Formats: sequence, C-alpha cells, structure tokens
Amino acid sequence: MRRFVVSVTAAAVALSLSGCSSLSFIGRSQAQDIAEMNVTSPELREGKPLPGDYSCQSDQGSPPLRWSSQPLQDAKSIAIVVDSHTSSKSAVHWVLYDIPATTTELGPNAAADPPEGTGQARVTSGRVGYEPPCEKDASYRFTVYTLSGKVALAAGSPLPAILKKIAEQTIARGRLTAVNIQ
Repeated sequence: MRRFVVSVTAAAVALSLSGCSSLSFIGRSQAQDIAEMNVTSPELREGKPLPGDYSCQSDQGSPPLRWSSQPLQDAKSIAIVVDSHTSSKSAVHWVLYDIPATTTELGPNAAADPPEGTGQARVTSGRVGYEPPCEKDASYRFTVYTLSGKVALAAGSPLPAILKKIAEQTIARGRLTAVNIQ
C-alpha cells in the first residue's frame, strides 16, 4: 500500500468543480492510508487524447474502464468520477456510485445501462449520467475509488454531498487521464 494523504483536498477540489461555495467541513483532518489502484481502458491511454467517440462529437457514451488493486477486505462499493480542467474552468462530467465492490470493469456506455443498485449524480451541466466532454484543450480525469461503505444518498442529492461522501469513504484510488480530445 502506498501512502497518500487524503485530506479534504480531494473533496474541496471536487466541490469547487461542482460550483459549491460552502466548504465548512474543510477544517477537519481526514488523512488516512489508501491503496493505489490501476485504472485502464481498451479505448483510452494515459496522457493521450480522449477519442472523439467519447466526447460530444459522438453519441457513443462513456468509455469502457477497468480497474484493479490489491485485495481490500473493507471494500463495500466503487465510485467513478470523471472531471475536466481547462485554464478557465472545471467541470464534473460523470459520477457513478454504489457500484458493487466485486465489479472490476464497465463496458462502453455504462452510463446508459449502469450496474444494478448504482446511482448517478446530476453533474455540473445539470444532466444525470455521462455528460460527454466538449472542450478540445482540456485534461479529462477518469478516477475510480474503492469505498469503505456505500454513498447511499437519495436520488437527486446535490453533487457536493455525493462527492463529499465519496471522499470520506475512500480506501483506494486510481486515475486515468486523457489530455485534449482527438
């Protein structure tokens, strides 16, 4: 296990991406050891452009993702957060949560047919599900989190509340970053 400092920084960044201005929980320390995960995709490559098929140029939907880590006995669920950053703005494009902990991959367009029992958040644009990225010159992060519990918030819960629950329960994390759109 590699030591990562998981303070509320991840949650604060995620909340700022969602436009939340109330970050009153930031004063509490939430540092803990978390495991590193390996995140891959048959369609995406680290540091390479996001294929246009998974952007607003197409109706392909979310790309396939795979992940692995050392066995984690405390794992109760998986969450996926896709966000983007440009020099002028940031956005959250997809949050899928309460994925069964035994799941290790999602096929293409999983947002259209997510695993049973999962939830999808209303993202920055206001849409529920995968919001295909459109910014040609941006960094797109596909982050997979293993959680010690379920997010278990009601449908329609605010994005900041969902991201905060994910941050509080993270026991492993991995990321695949695409740069720009093909």
